[in-house]
Amino acid sequence: MGNPVTHWQIVSTQPDLAAKFYGKLFNWKITAANALGYRVVETLNAKGITGGIWPAPQGATSLVQLFVEVADVESYVQQALELGGKVIVPTSALPDGDTMAVLLDPTGLPFGIVQHKAER
Repeated sequence: MGNPVTHWQIVSTQPDLAAKFYGKLFNWKITAANALGYRVVETLNAKGITGGIWPAPQGATSLVQLFVEVADVESYVQQALELGGKVIVPTSALPDGDTMAVLLDPTGLPFGIVQHKAER
């Protein structure tokens, strides 16, 4: 069985403007009531998955990033490195108990991997 995309995020040079725009355009509920100030996006539709909006690092451009659920973040980091990927954000524990990393594929596209605390 393959690994599902369970989350997406918009990485924006202007996250407040992006949140206002997408919230109004698509009638999404966007909140930042969490330990990191991360803008959580709820699409308010059972067909979709939740997402978020995060500030882009200085000098970076805006982009959309997918997060794929895995059983063991560190083993997938190692596999990605063996396949020509690179690490942008090393394996990190999040305040909610999840573990994640952000990688670059060999073409330069960033993506995230996440292990939800319930899966451990």
